[in-house]
Amino acid sequence: MNPLIKSSIKLNCDLGESFGAWQMGLDEQVMPLIDQANIACGFHAGDPTVLVNTLTLAKQHQVDIGAHPSYDDKQGFGRRSVKMQADELKHLLWYQIAAVDGVATSLGVELCYVKPHGALYNDMMASPALLETVMQAVASYHKPLKLMLLATGSAAEHRLLAKRHQLELLFEAFADRRYKSDGSLTPRCQAGSVLDHQAALEQVQQLLRSGTVQSDTGDSVTIEADTLCVHGDNPAAVALVKSIRQLLVKP
Repeated sequence: MNPLIKSSIKLNCDLGESFGAWQMGLDEQVMPLIDQANIACGFHAGDPTVLVNTLTLAKQHQVDIGAHPSYDDKQGFGRRSVKMQADELKHLLWYQIAAVDGVATSLGVELCYVKPHGALYNDMMASPALLETVMQAVASYHKPLKLMLLATGSAAEHRLLAKRHQLELLFEAFADRRYKSDGSLTPRCQAGSVLDHQAALEQVQQLLRSGTVQSDTGDSVTIEADTLCVHGDNPAAVALVKSIRQLLVKP
């Protein structure tokens, strides 16, 4: 491995998103390559059997387990925003986190963190009030869990907010998404927002070497990331994960 490349960053991936006879993702191919699995809780995807199978696969490959809760929107795959009162959202998160936590405990593995999914993730990054509600929900769960969120230029503010709730954060970057100059992701509706294999690999190499990425305007943006989000929903995505894995040393 190139000695200039930082190897402490972990890889995370959204998994367990199949439902009944409908198959989503290539979980069995991806799980051996990653460090952290964000596992669907049943409200945007997944079902009890898929949950058990995914947790069992994570246990087999010694992958850290995260709950991947969403708005109650299975029909929209959790990609539609839902207006909720703060207490309603907190209860929705507790419910989903507890489902993964309970099944994990029954299988002899430990839930480590929470990463919101889809519209909930995007909404909390855009709304300080919503982000605080999510932090409160995770911090008030009956045992300590970390919260995974996007690494942006507001990371220092997010750390201060989390400190008030005695909550530990995991900051993530994205391998195959173009960044804006403020550290946010370029919307998928814009051309060039999703990087091809070579461009994604070059972005990862830059991030690991210097802690920066190049924005859509050509600026160098500092990204302090603990973990890197990769996707495994098609053969091309799995090929990219394999290439990225070669740059890292899995603990």
